[in-house]
Amino acid sequence: MTSNSPLIRTRWQAIKMAAAFISPYKRQVLYSLLALLFTAAITLSIGQGIRLLIDRGFATNSTDLLAQYVSIFFLLVLALAVGTFTRYYWVTWLGERVIADIRRKVFDHLIHLHPGFFEENRSLEIQSRLTADMTLLQSVIGSSVSFALRNFFMMIGGIIWLFITNAKLTAIVMICVPLVVAPILIFGRRVRKLSRQSQDKVAIVGAYVGEILGQIKTVQAYNHQEIDKNKFRQYVEEAFTVAKARIVQRALLVTLVIILVLGAVGLMLWVGGIDVIEGKISGGELAAFVFYSVIVGSAVASISEVIGELQRAAGAAERTIELLDTPNQIKSPLKPQTLPPVSGNIKIEQLNFAYPSRQDVFVINELSLNIKAGETLALVGPSGAGKSTLFDLLLRFFDTNTGRIKLESIDIRQLNITELRQCFALVSQNPALFYGNIADNLRYARPDALDTEVEAAAKAAYVHEFICELPQGYLTQLGDAGLGLSGGQKQRLAIARAILANAPILLLDEATSALDSQSEFWVQQALTQLMVNRTTLVIAHRLATVKSADRIAVLDQGRLEALGSHAELMKSSKLYSQLATLQFQHNSK
Repeated sequence: MTSNSPLIRTRWQAIKMAAAFISPYKRQVLYSLLALLFTAAITLSIGQGIRLLIDRGFATNSTDLLAQYVSIFFLLVLALAVGTFTRYYWVTWLGERVIADIRRKVFDHLIHLHPGFFEENRSLEIQSRLTADMTLLQSVIGSSVSFALRNFFMMIGGIIWLFITNAKLTAIVMICVPLVVAPILIFGRRVRKLSRQSQDKVAIVGAYVGEILGQIKTVQAYNHQEIDKNKFRQYVEEAFTVAKARIVQRALLVTLVIILVLGAVGLMLWVGGIDVIEGKISGGELAAFVFYSVIVGSAVASISEVIGELQRAAGAAERTIELLDTPNQIKSPLKPQTLPPVSGNIKIEQLNFAYPSRQDVFVINELSLNIKAGETLALVGPSGAGKSTLFDLLLRFFDTNTGRIKLESIDIRQLNITELRQCFALVSQNPALFYGNIADNLRYARPDALDTEVEAAAKAAYVHEFICELPQGYLTQLGDAGLGLSGGQKQRLAIARAILANAPILLLDEATSALDSQSEFWVQQALTQLMVNRTTLVIAHRLATVKSADRIAVLDQGRLEALGSHAELMKSSKLYSQLATLQFQHNSK
């Protein structure tokens, strides 16, 4: 009993989720149900049309009666066609609409989740859930459920007509119902488990494809194609093996149902044929009974097949619920404090932080630092010293374990996240560009920026001339992640975007690392102008940036090792002097 409770809870959650998304469309659901009931009633009425056609048409040898009943039959067929069109349209519309809503809600939830979630879960696998799983759910909501309901109504109506037509023959058919239901329950549970495994394997396949194609230059540069082909073949075969097991279970289920149902129909035909010969029932009644038997049998078989689809959908629904139920660990407070005009005063008090995946290793360790409004503070130190992590904490991508970060004397955890992040403009070491044109990428922080403002930012970053040389200028389309641009061009576009954001605090994470000497010189001039009256935190190894900073903070293993100007640190900090000496030696070569 205990082992089944999580399964029952998940199924109930899936039903609740589906009901919540369907409930806004009650009118469309009503249209679908009415059309479904109408088509089921018409289909069942055809059985009576067949009875009348045989008993009062063929048996009477009257062409007039035959024509009359054939006309009625054609009218029923026409009504069935109209009802089927209506049912198909509204059911399919409902499925597409509901899945669009689910996709939007899942994406809206994901885009606000803390970055730590995506470090622990592969983003490409999540992408698969938004595509493959949603396609499966759409098929079920927009088709399979309707098909199952229609066949359920046909089964109930057919059984009622069977009893009305001949109770004795109906008893023969009913004997087989428990025999049909039992394999549905047994095999259905197996299919559901295998369906979840199959969807997980397919998601892995999709994630691997996205990863390899996204790094295609590296793959080909190292001639890694054969290894990746073999690895992909392994993933595909694993997915196929699980899918094959699921197919076997579903095929066995449908086969058993067909044998049992049609075996019952065969037995019923033998008994009914004897009754016709003995004159106990008419040929029309037997034909109608056969029609209803086939309706009931095919309905049961169809329902058993749909149950397999529903089991697969249950797996997709579980994965969707997992995403929607993932808590966002970084939230704005219910009653955020009002942020005063931001001049850029930042105070870091006894900060400790370890990433959730490595909680025993503190990346930031007892760090205290006061950053004055308008000053440029350079952060230097060896790799892993915690420099980039400090930027993540300032932007509240993660929350500190202990200690506080204050902006204008207010703990940043007491501020609205949107307002907090509007105070910063970030230029990372690997600039993020998006599929779209250059102007849209520059406007990423300020979608309402005027064309003149966009051009001014580009000129300040010394990228305007390069853009104008492109075939379509600012409307030139960029590939995924800025594919086709050099590292320096990408970084200058990112700097122009930060300039356009016009935030009071700049975060520059190796912002000039990908630039050649000439580009670096001009961008440094632009950054020097941009830094006026702005608080700037710079992560850099190049002395051109470090030496011009007001102060330099030397970090080592998350601790503040030293703080001061370049000249002061050359005398007081052994670590800094070593780093600076290496830079001097590198630049002199």
